[in-house]
Parts: sequence; structure tokens; C-alpha cells
Amino acid sequence: MSLGLWQDRPPGEVRLTARTADRLGYPELWVGEMATYDAFALATALGTETERIQLTVGPLAVAVRDPMTIARGAASVADLTGRRVGVAIGTSSPLVVGEWHGRDRGRPVTRLRESAQVLRELLDGGKPSFAGETVRTRGYHLRLDAPGSELTVAAFGESAIGVAATTADRMVLNLITPASAATLVGHLRRAAAEAGRPAPRVAAWVTAAVDPTEDAVEQIRRAVVGYLAAPGYGEMFAEAGFGDVVEFARTRPHPRDLLAAVPVELVQAVALVGDEAAIRTRLAEYGHAGVDEVALVPVSVDADPGGEKTLTALRPADAP
Repeated sequence: MSLGLWQDRPPGEVRLTARTADRLGYPELWVGEMATYDAFALATALGTETERIQLTVGPLAVAVRDPMTIARGAASVADLTGRRVGVAIGTSSPLVVGEWHGRDRGRPVTRLRESAQVLRELLDGGKPSFAGETVRTRGYHLRLDAPGSELTVAAFGESAIGVAATTADRMVLNLITPASAATLVGHLRRAAAEAGRPAPRVAAWVTAAVDPTEDAVEQIRRAVVGYLAAPGYGEMFAEAGFGDVVEFARTRPHPRDLLAAVPVELVQAVALVGDEAAIRTRLAEYGHAGVDEVALVPVSVDADPGGEKTLTALRPADAP
């Protein structure tokens, strides 16, 4: 499962979510990075508060964190927690990279590819000497034990999928319908075959709320607003039957007006909402689309703090 990092909830509530997932036998905890905690600091704290769940940090923006800082962070978490630690990277958004951090997001796919190449060597304990178009490093190797982390690449467009196909152990998709997931999985498999390597596994982050309250549905509605006009995502929503909403979003309306235009049906297209039986049926659709792993992103509201009810209902069948 993945932490929701919901901006309308107390930041520390993610600790409850993590402990719940660990207690229920979820095998992996994704620790992303938004506007609150530093991802490596949070992963370290959660690693000391849980017993066995594997940690994956990211996706981290490669225009903000260079390969050395990512590898050092992963090794630090692994050393301090005694837990296996994976790493996920992506290009992130113009808002995060350009506006929040004031960094240049130019040539994002080139930077993603070069970062993945260097990061792989660092995570395996190497001392890369690399002078690419966007990434350069020389002379550094980890002083801590190399974590040998699994490398995940967040992808959506075909170019980023190509990076995942040639460099990653796993590709992750976010906010995706099963139909779009099937298309992207097909792109990944073809690109991997052309590169002469096995296709990476595919994970999908999917927001979930079992027997959701109105507040739970509203939380998901607010979360999708920022994606409606984004390249790739907008086209996906249009293909799912919400072209009018996408067209409206691209006129740059006030966020309040755009939120009001998001129908519940759009939420149902990209999230897991309903009773347990309906959600498990929906999970099977992602499996049929070629998704190997679904990372639940549990909604957290007053009626279900930390998403505990949702995580309990959907706990893995093979959990101890």
C-alpha cells in the first residue's frame, strides 16, 4: 500500500496507516514525497515503528534529487531500519519542479534515463563515472552498505515507458483506469522486447475506500482535479468518457469550479470505491490488464482515520 499524504488530514496520521498495513500483513509500504515530510526521514521513522513491511521511497523527482543523494538516502534508511529499501524515481510535475523547487525541468526523459543508469550502479555499490547530457558524477560510492535496491520508474508517456523498459525492475502507474493500464502495459512489453530484456513488473497506485462516506468520495474528487488538464492524464479521462470535464479543465477555471464539475463516475473510473466485493472485482480488472501489483492508497477521513477500515477489509489473502 501507499501513503496518501492527504493534505486535509493531520500529517502524523500516516504513522497510523503504516502501522496498520504492517500489522495486517501488507508486504510493501510506498513512502512518497509531497509537501510535508521528507521522504527518507519519514521512511526511517516508519521503519522503526513497524516490524516487517518492506519500504519503497518515492517516486522522487530526478530534477530535484540527483542520483547520489537518492542512493545515499536509500542506504541510510536501510542501515538505520535494518529493512530492505526500494527506490522509485520519476519526472514529477512542472509545479513541483519548476515552482516549488525553482529547478529546470527541461529534457525530463533524458534526465530520467541518465538518473536511472547512474542510480543503478550506485545502489549496487559501484563508483560510476558518468558525464551525460543532464547528469554528471565522478568518484562517489556509498560509505554504507549498498542496499541493492529494486529500482522503480514512474511512467505514463511512451518515452518514459521506454526508460522503464530498458532500466527498471518495475514500472509504476498512478491514477489509471484498467483500460489505460492495459494499453501502457502493452507499450512496456513491446519496448522491453525491442531492448532484448524481460519486461519489468508493473505496479499501479489506486486510491481505495471501502463503503465510502461522502467525505471519502469528496477527498478523491479533490485529488483528481490537478490531473484533469495534464498531458496524458487528460486524454485518459477523455477516453474514459469524461472529455467534457477535460475540455473545461483546460480552460483553466477556478479550482472550485473545476471540482464542482467532477462527477462521481469519474472517481469510480480511477479509484476503488464501493463494498468489498465490488472492489475485489475491480482489482481483478487491473490484474487482467496486466498490472502485477496494486498499491492501495487508502482514503483517510473522520469515519476511517488512517484508512484502517479499508486496509482491514482488503488485507492480502496470504497475510499472516
